[in-house]
This record gives sequence, C-alpha cells and structure tokens, in this order.
Amino acid sequence: MKLIEALKGIKDLQRKANDLRLKVARSCAISSLTNPEYGTEQDQRKKVDGWIQAHKDILHQIAQYRIAIQRTNLETRVPIEMDGGETIVHSISYWIQRRQELAQAEVQMWRGLTDRGIKEGEYGPQAGSRGIGGVQGQPTADPLKVTIIRFFDPSTRDTMINMLESEQYRINSKLEIVNAITDLIE
Repeated sequence: MKLIEALKGIKDLQRKANDLRLKVARSCAISSLTNPEYGTEQDQRKKVDGWIQAHKDILHQIAQYRIAIQRTNLETRVPIEMDGGETIVHSISYWIQRRQELAQAEVQMWRGLTDRGIKEGEYGPQAGSRGIGGVQGQPTADPLKVTIIRFFDPSTRDTMINMLESEQYRINSKLEIVNAITDLIE
C-alpha cells in the first residue's frame, strides 16, 4: 500500500465511523409505543451492538494506518532542491513540520527586520519640525540629523523572505509525489 492510499483510507474510515455513530444515536432507543426499525427488539439490539463493534474496529484500523504513516514519515528520507540549487535531505516528518509551521515562523522573523518606523531627516527648531518624537527642541540648539542604523542587510532579508515563501511550495510539490510513490511501512 502506498502512503497516499493510507491517507485516503483514513478519510474513508472516518466517514464510515461517523455514519455508524449517527446510526447508533438514531437507533439506540425507542419508546414502548414504537416498533423496532430492525425486526424485533432483540434484532435491533444485535444491530446496534454490531454497529458499536464495527465502529471500534474502524477506529482500530485508523490507529493502525496512522501509526504506519508516522513510521513511514519518520523513516523515509526525502531530498528537496531549494532555491540556489542546494539539495537538503530530511524525513517526511521534518518536511511536514517545516511546511506547516516552521518555514512560516522563519518568514515572520525575517519580516520583523524593519526600520521600525524611524524616519531619517533633520529635527529641531531650525529644521522647522517639532523635534524627535514630537518633543519641542531647544530654541538655541542646532538641528539633529537622524539616520537609521540597521543591524541587518535589507537585501539579504528580501532574498530570505522570497526563498522561504517558495520553499513551502517546493515542499508541497515534493511531498505530493512522495506520498504517491512511497510504500507504507507497516
């Protein structure tokens, strides 16, 4: 069985389990004035008991699939070529974490490298402004020249943001292929 088959199998089993829960909830009790939907009271009891057992069996199968998927995801190493031609190899589990959360967290960090709203220019009475941060300057003071001192390279920031955003698409594309061709480790 391929990884994608197990993933799709889980969805189908979840659908079946939900259907059984609805059937059990609908048929688990009737009033004494109503006839059982499935033959006699004993027949209906057997039907409900059968659904409960089938539900338990389905949940067990879902758990087995998930464990096999986790094992496969941990043990299967996948190379992905990144921008710049570098190929990085990690487990499927790593790539899933990277795609779901970690790459976006890294993008947010790089996006945090800003000028923080600092404006360059001259401030003070002769410069005709209210001063730095709206505070009136000294009447006799020379204007203050404000420049931005960055502790990062804006070009590197922009490159990293672009690279990390495309990384998520590269991971998705590669994992779609891997899911289709990788045998499930049971």
